[in-house]
Amino acid sequence: MDLTTSYLGLKLRTPLVVAASPLSAETNNLKRMEDSGASAVVLHSFFEEQLHQDRSESNLNLERGTFSSPEALTYFPRNHDFFPSPEEYLQHIARAKDVVNIPIIASLNGSSVGGWTDFAKQMQRAGADALELNIYSIPTDMDLPGAEVEQAYLDIIKAVKSEVTIPIAVKVSPFFSNFANMAKRFDDAGARSLVLFNRFYQPDIDLDLLEVRPNVLLSTPMAMRVPLRWIAILFGRIQANLAATGGMHRASDVLKMLLAGADVAMLCSVLLRQGSGQIQVIERDLIAWMEDHQYASIQQLRGSLSQKNCPNPGAFERVQYARAISRFPFGNK
Repeated sequence: MDLTTSYLGLKLRTPLVVAASPLSAETNNLKRMEDSGASAVVLHSFFEEQLHQDRSESNLNLERGTFSSPEALTYFPRNHDFFPSPEEYLQHIARAKDVVNIPIIASLNGSSVGGWTDFAKQMQRAGADALELNIYSIPTDMDLPGAEVEQAYLDIIKAVKSEVTIPIAVKVSPFFSNFANMAKRFDDAGARSLVLFNRFYQPDIDLDLLEVRPNVLLSTPMAMRVPLRWIAILFGRIQANLAATGGMHRASDVLKMLLAGADVAMLCSVLLRQGSGQIQVIERDLIAWMEDHQYASIQQLRGSLSQKNCPNPGAFERVQYARAISRFPFGNK
């Protein structure tokens, strides 16, 4: 059984990759995930803000306006949220390369073009095999046109690409007016992979303490519907690899993404809930399904249920929507 796949120019033993998460913050966890079958690991993200401000400047900015409102400070991250330091993150990359033999993909999280992009070069020097660029931005300026928002994404990609020679994956949200067009533009800008999709962790309000609180909810299989759809639409239409992330907890979830056209499936929530040993379980069940259905390799099945051969993907989507609505038993017993 051939489970190999190619991602970011790297030959991976299987399509099972560990997504960026706190699990990669410790080298012993990295070794454990490799032993469980992970073919590559994306490290936890390093944030643009960590380079914009040193800790003393960060503290000053966080305290500004403290007394203007009793709740003012709760809207900002506290100083310890900005760890690790740039030096510590680079050291972690180097240690990771010493501990494991699988590819290590560094993660850089930013929202604007700036001097922070040259940190990508330092990540490369530390030993990163590739870079995942997680562009996280929620525009709130009512006078900012959508075209400028889109161009900012492309400018970030080009700025980072100018600093490094290692391949770049771009992790983005689906919230564009025409994501198919943006996917093509990301591809043309030099992204070697699209990671679909990042999740916006919406904050919550504590009614007792009157504070804005983080509200991190781990994904469920329902989260895979949006990336599944777009991977099926984009397969064969762009040159960049397609990485699926969000909602994959079982081999059946991974198989759906591969059949839609994904090159790799990135696992996160399932590992946080059940441990890195689930990678081995998913691989075992993946092999069993492929044997039962007489698939000899990942390449043989990849994209076989995509929309590549559909002359009008838009019309196909409309038909599937109409079928779903018409077949749902609203109130019928």
